[in-house]
Amino acid sequence: MLNSLKGLGVTLKTMLRKPVTAQYPKEHLPVNRRYMGFPALTWDFQVQEPYCVGCMVCIRNCPTQCMTATLKDNPLHKEGKSTRRKIVDIFEVNLGRCILCEICVEVCNFDAIVMSHEHELSKYERNGNRVDLQALLEMGKQYQEDTGWEPEQAAAPKEGVQA
Repeated sequence: MLNSLKGLGVTLKTMLRKPVTAQYPKEHLPVNRRYMGFPALTWDFQVQEPYCVGCMVCIRNCPTQCMTATLKDNPLHKEGKSTRRKIVDIFEVNLGRCILCEICVEVCNFDAIVMSHEHELSKYERNGNRVDLQALLEMGKQYQEDTGWEPEQAAAPKEGVQA
């Protein structure tokens, strides 16, 4: 009898509690600030260009080799508006191969890559998970807006590294 009352008490207590589930996909629970989603490229709003200078350090250190990039001369550097001599021209990440290890973020000397909060990017096509430069920059801008992200160094690279 006593155990039945204890069970009834637990049931009543959980009935009055706020639910912790959501009716997915209509409702979404908030993403934790520390959540590491897919990699995204950051945008320098002061100069209006990506932080990425195409140094390829992230690509060389990626264990799955899921990234490709090419770089170009920075037209804003010729005009004297930017300190970056080169910027990224093409950048692509195969999210199907990415293992979310964050090595690319750790080795980046220019604060150009962050682990965004994006997690719902699955596709039905075999190579549908390839994300190009524009999509990566949009993910990065959204991440910067949502979290108030600020670079550790504005435009200066870490010691001993030149653009």
